[in-house]
Amino acid sequence: MFPPLYYLVPVLGGYAVTSYYLLKNPHILHKRKRLPFHCRHISHRGGAGERIENTLEAFDNAVVNHTDLLELDCHMTKDGQVVVSHDGNLLRQTGHDVNICDLTYQELPQYKDSLEVTFFPGHKSSGSDHRIPLLEEVFQRHPDKPINVEVKVDNGELVKKISELVKKYQRTERTIWACTTDTVMRKCRKENPDMPVMFTPRRGAILLLLYYTGLLPFVPLPESVVETYMPSLINRTYFPNNSLMRNRFLVYLQDKLMMRKNLFQHLEARGIQVYLWVLNQDSDYQRAYDCGATGIMTDYPSKLRTFLQRYDEEQRARGAGPHEAAAGEQQDRC
Repeated sequence: MFPPLYYLVPVLGGYAVTSYYLLKNPHILHKRKRLPFHCRHISHRGGAGERIENTLEAFDNAVVNHTDLLELDCHMTKDGQVVVSHDGNLLRQTGHDVNICDLTYQELPQYKDSLEVTFFPGHKSSGSDHRIPLLEEVFQRHPDKPINVEVKVDNGELVKKISELVKKYQRTERTIWACTTDTVMRKCRKENPDMPVMFTPRRGAILLLLYYTGLLPFVPLPESVVETYMPSLINRTYFPNNSLMRNRFLVYLQDKLMMRKNLFQHLEARGIQVYLWVLNQDSDYQRAYDCGATGIMTDYPSKLRTFLQRYDEEQRARGAGPHEAAAGEQQDRC
């Protein structure tokens, strides 16, 4: 054995053992985050499979079905109103090729009679409510319900107005900043640093890198929520625009890298919740929870409610047997 290896092997061995121990016991280095909510049932766009997405009727239906968290998207109109809509251009949702930012709130067209469910192709939703609502209306209607607000565009004024509404309705601790770019997230955190934040895709990639290099247990994380897709949905119900992401080998690789129960358990132990989107079938619900996800984001609030009732009953029944056997069965499924 070469002399340097006499030193390198024990150092690497000690590092690996320490990293593994801290992965299992993160409280030694990190204070657990204490969010005032724990979300298992999350309604994507208010439950876009049961009512027209992002409408007050959709949010009402989700709350009736005991959702823990409403997920919605925001844009700003020409006259400075913060509205709830996934798309900036309204062609898909309304049939009118117009941009929200170019219209006043009163000029916004109504939703179509029915919309295809984005993450469940071939399925459509409908409802009696076809109006694009104000974010303020959602806050007023559901004052105590945690809400995940995704900022869809890089607009400092939009971020400021959302923050003002959050403060006005005293819901800072119950409203999550969400966006897909670091630039927008920096603006969100600067505008209201007291709101919990999600990992952006880039930060999520760094999280995986830290996990696989063993550095994760040593690194502080400012985020409170992981929101990510479950890779096994790709080419089934989720069809990314990037053709590279649809490559079967890369899908398989992503699934192996991302769906790690040890990772999810470590994050949960640090008070960081893990939400997987957008799941609309019982088999996917089951796998998400077996892999240790905190919560599921779905288009079908009533369907997920029914599943959770059955799942909890099964867990209680399984609890009568050896805990190790149950844990082993869950690990096999994941």
